Amino acid sequence: MPVDLASCTTRAAPAAIGPYSQAMIAGDLVFVSGQIPLDPDTGQLVSSPFAMQVERVLSSIDAILLEAGSSRGRVVKVTVFLVDLARFAELNEIYARFFAEHRPARAVVQVSALPRGAEVEIEAVAVR
Repeated sequence: MPVDLASCTTRAAPAAIGPYSQAMIAGDLVFVSGQIPLDPDTGQLVSSPFAMQVERVLSSIDAILLEAGSSRGRVVKVTVFLVDLARFAELNEIYARFFAEHRPARAVVQVSALPRGAEVEIEAVAVR
């Protein structure tokens, strides 16, 4: 059975910096592309402090999910990419506030580098 596919874009999150969509909707699922801490108005990297970077990324994910007809409470899987795994505890504190009692499945991976020198990138999958 074919699945309906649709691209999802919002100006409340940074524009894609390559040949991809902010998110794709496939049936009842929303696949949010990896978000780095870019200011949606300027396209410039939010460079410090780390907490502001994480909050910017999560705000972008929130905006994309809302545009796609979903919400953070419907996220089922999150993947976090960190340049420095020593930031894990700080990430967890912000992440826990963002999701509150909702606890989606998650993976956190250390990487050697991210686009534009970002320290964090997060992608998500949610149900509509």
